Amino acid sequence: MRLKDKVSVITGGGRGIGKEIAKALAAEGSHCVLCDLNEQELNSATLEIEALGVKALPVVLNVTDLSQCESMVNKVIDKFGKIDILINNAGITKDGLLLRMREEDWDAVISVNLKGTFNCTKASLKVMLKQRSGRIVNVASIIGLMGNAGQANYAASKAGIIGLTKSVAKEVASRNINVNAIAPGFIETKMTQVLPDDVKTAMLKQIPLARFGKPEDVAQLVLFLVSEDSSYITGQVIQIDGGMLM
Repeated sequence: MRLKDKVSVITGGGRGIGKEIAKALAAEGSHCVLCDLNEQELNSATLEIEALGVKALPVVLNVTDLSQCESMVNKVIDKFGKIDILINNAGITKDGLLLRMREEDWDAVISVNLKGTFNCTKASLKVMLKQRSGRIVNVASIIGLMGNAGQANYAASKAGIIGLTKSVAKEVASRNINVNAIAPGFIETKMTQVLPDDVKTAMLKQIPLARFGKPEDVAQLVLFLVSEDSSYITGQVIQIDGGMLM
């Protein structure tokens, strides 16, 4: 087991990609702290994680609130005494063409996606720096690399995560803390299921592998990045998009 007795914090861990990441880490022996706003989904995901033979701690968390993030870290330390891994996965979309985009929709996406990553990283790093060890994986998107009409707020937030990743990686590398980002393409989740069929068809035509990704695909990449197999990788953005963006 590559992560035996490690402690992993996963934001947006109640469903979709976040839950699959938690399951992959738990299957390798990591205890998991699941953070989400939806308490019902959190409780369901917690049972799934515990069924894999590790401990799970559900925390209802609004990542846009730094004080809540700091409180979450304190809860983790009280229960486990350490934080080995942080997965900044929480994210939202509020799409619309820029000229029609409401200011509150811009602010909400930047606040959850970018500021939320900052908040959880800042709170967790205090622990990792004292430990002189840690792994952080930030979930960006290929949209942050290529842009997309109707997603200026989302693209800006994900591009910001990439810049944040590289900067933090340089700041903490001397303390044996690796910080990387992943950039998923079209992954089948509840968030993407609501897209119109014509949009899905158009996207599929842009993917050389001719299929959409699954949350499990993303989870396996994250598992690699938090394990010792990737100990010499930091400050990188790894695309997982079926070749959609080359």
